[in-house]
Amino acid sequence: MDHSYDQQVGQRIRAIRKERKLTQEQLAARLQTSGCDVTRSALAKIEAGQRHIYAAELRALRDVLNVSCDELLP
Repeated sequence: MDHSYDQQVGQRIRAIRKERKLTQEQLAARLQTSGCDVTRSALAKIEAGQRHIYAAELRALRDVLNVSCDELLP
């Protein structure tokens, strides 16, 4: 696995979250409301590149943040 790729994905998610002026807690709550069980702690690990992101989580992030997958992936 390419750890640097995970970090790049996490950095993009963090940047978009901050552009939307959302905290990790707020984004995690929105993801949970949409049916994606991602905690704030899990989101922090994804943003730091310490945890892989699953396809369903990527789809939920795309929908909640209202971006394309291309914007989330390097």
